[in-house]
Amino acid sequence: MTGYLKENNQNVDRQMNTEFQQRLQQLLTDLQLEDGPAGGALVVYQAGKCIAKASTGMARSDMPWQPDTLAINFSTGKGVLATLVHVLVSKQLLNYDVPIASYWPAFAANGKKSITLRSVLSHQSNLFSIQSIDADSETMLDWSVMLEKVAAMPITSPTNADAYDSAYSALIYGWVLGGIIENVTNMSLAKALRHYLTEPLGIADSCYFGVPDDTVEQVAMLVQDFDASEDEDALLRHKRHNRKPILKPDSQNTLQTYQNLPSYVCWQQQAVANKKAIDNENVVSSDKHNELPKLDTVRITRLYFDTSQLNLRNYKAALIPASKQPIDYHKRETIQAVIPAANGVASANALATIYAMLANGGEWQGQTLIDHNTFQQLSTPQVTGLDAVMPASMQWRLGYHRVFSLCAHRTTEPQLTGFGHMGYNGSVAWCDPSRQLSFAFIHNFDTTMLNDIRQFALTEAVLLLIDEAYPAS
Repeated sequence: MTGYLKENNQNVDRQMNTEFQQRLQQLLTDLQLEDGPAGGALVVYQAGKCIAKASTGMARSDMPWQPDTLAINFSTGKGVLATLVHVLVSKQLLNYDVPIASYWPAFAANGKKSITLRSVLSHQSNLFSIQSIDADSETMLDWSVMLEKVAAMPITSPTNADAYDSAYSALIYGWVLGGIIENVTNMSLAKALRHYLTEPLGIADSCYFGVPDDTVEQVAMLVQDFDASEDEDALLRHKRHNRKPILKPDSQNTLQTYQNLPSYVCWQQQAVANKKAIDNENVVSSDKHNELPKLDTVRITRLYFDTSQLNLRNYKAALIPASKQPIDYHKRETIQAVIPAANGVASANALATIYAMLANGGEWQGQTLIDHNTFQQLSTPQVTGLDAVMPASMQWRLGYHRVFSLCAHRTTEPQLTGFGHMGYNGSVAWCDPSRQLSFAFIHNFDTTMLNDIRQFALTEAVLLLIDEAYPAS
């Protein structure tokens, strides 16, 4: 390539990246909706380079959101934990198909001696019920006690087990994997994470399971806590946090924002193709023959999660301790605790960096963190059937689910299709090896993945805009 052509191509790429950045920033600003001053941040990498960063709103009363802002991202951290496991497999410290009890002898109790790492990572081990363990919300903050309890726990099949191929381990998963990691590395989980994954990626101070005391004040909080004092009455805080985020009625401004999204027409077409969505009782306006329907939050989220298929008994078994005491995940003590399946703290940039390495097949800036054979295994779908806990086709890989996209498809090769992990609050991080692309979105909106469209809207937008800028050959 001549110098002129190379420089011209670089200028074209730079212009595309600038336009891409501007469009994503506008989208993220628009998707603040009416939930300000809360906000969030997103980061996109392609071919190992950051091509877009955007942020909006306030992370704390005195701290605007930035791509490097830390936040609790709930189960999005599962993907980080799984990636650490894959690095250890690549280093031959672990093997997917060797019984976990070979590394952690106490784990063999109660009929678990044959359970493998592969079955846990793909949520096929039937170690999903937090209710099978005698642990309240305070006990769950004690890492050592929880490792003992998980090692001794029984196998529990989900209700109506024959209908499902997997049972999402929303909480147990983290203690199982964390226990294995500590046993084979002879390090604490925090040290192993830093040594094997975050330091090599240059993100050691941006990704945690258990936030250091001097870093807690840098973690985003819910707006409802902006004005709370350190010595706030515990009962007042409990009342404020002891409720689930609720779905608010959509305003006309919100509905108009949805209509302006790049994926809106695709969503309308999907709704037409899905009779359940068309007949949904929550339609905004009557759908005349051959007309594309108007879509609200409920109808859009149901394109991704069919809540009519939610098995509530299994869902509660996976997420709610037998004591029924909810965990306040935003409390200082919880942020500093180690609950790897649910309280991972990281920045959007850190998450996007981890998935950028995965998008490049395990390579990062001249380092091989995950070898080719390990990458082929981790990226291959293990499950195609229904999940007992999640009301969607998850297509579990080894520690990741599929990218939730309805509108952008490029490859049918299993190892090249996108994968990642979302969190309870609707945060998400993923990679798409076919596009050498990674994406992360985190926030402090008071929402859940079942009642918020932001992760879906942003995922679809990133894929559609990338494909528009770089069409497949």
